[in-house]
Amino acid sequence: ILPCRSLRKWWQGLPQDKRALLREWASRNRGRIAMVVLGIGGLSVAFYVTHLDETPLTGRRRLLIFSSEQLTWLSEMEYNETMEEYKDNILPKSHAAHRAVALAVQQLVERNQDVAQVASTPWTVSVVDLPKANAYVLPNGQIFVFTGMLEKVANADQLGIVLGHEMAHAVLGHAAEKASFLHFIDVFSLVFITIIWAVLPRDWLSALGHWAHSQAMQLLLDMPYSRQLEREADEVGLKLAAKACFDVRASVAFWEQMHTSEEEGVTLPEWLSTHPSHEQRAAHLQRLLPQAIKLREACNCPALASLDPRLMLRI
Repeated sequence: ILPCRSLRKWWQGLPQDKRALLREWASRNRGRIAMVVLGIGGLSVAFYVTHLDETPLTGRRRLLIFSSEQLTWLSEMEYNETMEEYKDNILPKSHAAHRAVALAVQQLVERNQDVAQVASTPWTVSVVDLPKANAYVLPNGQIFVFTGMLEKVANADQLGIVLGHEMAHAVLGHAAEKASFLHFIDVFSLVFITIIWAVLPRDWLSALGHWAHSQAMQLLLDMPYSRQLEREADEVGLKLAAKACFDVRASVAFWEQMHTSEEEGVTLPEWLSTHPSHEQRAAHLQRLLPQAIKLREACNCPALASLDPRLMLRI
């Protein structure tokens, strides 16, 4: 920002004749300037194309800048920081809550050994005794589940669905993908912000333009991209849970249950969130259920209970 403000002040302080000379120089060399701009654009496109990668299981093309070694290092740092932060709240392995989570993870891992990313990841479990309704998996396979989330799940099937979703993020490499996407967007945002602070005549106008640009990036790129990744993790997580013989109907029941509890409070519209709404997630999973049930049957799982968990919730 400061160099751009200085450039603007310098330009504003130039006499009219010097401004005219600079404009004339730019006009004479507009072909060269255009070539430089096109060259930078071409290099950007080449960089993007050469860093495209295919998402495991879904085959979706995505930008991937960071190497697995970089991500492993960052994940270990985050794991150590998380363990330090919650060191007084980590439940022992002998605790019933830890055993329940570990059993569900074991079931998911053992029944998905045909997925290379599942088989090769050293999964670990940590249960944090705090009321936060949250669960997440670091890219290296470190699983964190808060007791607040365990209070939200009604049974082992719902727990398997939640864990399948979080493990799917790691299997699909979503952390590296999101970091790559944001890094690429930040580079172009920097160019745009530079122009804003260099061209607009007043600081308050530049600050307003900067803020508007940041909000637009959040609403038009960052949040929709995050919601796309969440939907993909829902789809892959449901498949992992189906192969692990969990009752996949519990996925719809869980999100309908979350939607019902959500209605009691004030919630943001989906377009202002990084996650799809609970109602939309339930509807999306409902559409995927027939395929998931067929997959579950193909894996020789026990028959589903005659009592549908979705109907139990509606009663």
